Amino acid sequence: MIFYSLQETLLLIAAAIGIDWIIGDPKWPTHPVIWMGRLIRMLETLLRRNEAGRSARQVKYRGILLTVVTLVISFVVIWGITAVAAWIHPWLGYAVSAWFISTTIAVKGLRDAAMLVYRPLIAGRLEEARKYVGYIVGRDTAHLSPSEASRAAVETVAENTVDAFVSPILFALIGGAPLAMFYRAGNTLDSMVGYRNERYVNFGWCSARTDDGLNYIPARLTGLLLIIAAYLNRGMSASRSWASMRQFAHRHPSPNSGIPESAVAGALGIELGGINSYFGQPSERARMGWPLRALDPYDIVRSVRLLYTVSILMMAGVLGLWLILF
Repeated sequence: MIFYSLQETLLLIAAAIGIDWIIGDPKWPTHPVIWMGRLIRMLETLLRRNEAGRSARQVKYRGILLTVVTLVISFVVIWGITAVAAWIHPWLGYAVSAWFISTTIAVKGLRDAAMLVYRPLIAGRLEEARKYVGYIVGRDTAHLSPSEASRAAVETVAENTVDAFVSPILFALIGGAPLAMFYRAGNTLDSMVGYRNERYVNFGWCSARTDDGLNYIPARLTGLLLIIAAYLNRGMSASRSWASMRQFAHRHPSPNSGIPESAVAGALGIELGGINSYFGQPSERARMGWPLRALDPYDIVRSVRLLYTVSILMMAGVLGLWLILF
């Protein structure tokens, strides 16, 4: 088995963050997350054959099997590839590990997705903005107002500050590329089958609970980092971010998502949440923050600034710890 020292791991993480800042998250056919998605769909098809006669408990057990198999395969495959690369040459091992870690984070990709909504909004092309909102959220987008489209993008950036950056970095710090990919597998499972609808309420139960557990500590660290980020950005309020997180985070149905969303809402002085529509049915989502002003498209840019500030803080922490240990 290959082990990297903490010093080596810190440099690999710093390199991975740099790769993501510069290159981003290209959707190559060889991208690990794409293969992960194919694996999940293949296993789901296999495990759900002849499901009509099974009890809810049996369906849940098969969902547990899906989760365990996906997590184990994701970890073992990345461990094997990085071990072989390091056996060929240590520097190849470093390069492969740094690249794999970079594929588990998506700061640039998240920014690009948010800006695809922002640019047509400020240009008055609402239909185009709605189309791009549909790429990043599961709600109905056909009748979104400019404010609702902006809210959807801000909520996505806030929530994914945990999923797409802080969580995989923390797991990489503990176990390098294999554990970072283990986390990404859990998160991908949740995004594909972790729904509370009729199809997935039992089969996706384990995937959803696993994702909640994996993100529990990272979400709370992200909340603190967002407060610091608000303090460092002009026009944002760290104290209001903290107060909003304490007052509203627990109202969210997710044990984790309410933390970054309420922190961002408080920092910007806006209200997130409210009425969303799913398959034509309105659904009231927990409201976060205080509507001190109307939400506008530029709030998308502000949320991206918070995301990048958090990533810079994490990079500074990684490099600072490396210097202490060097």
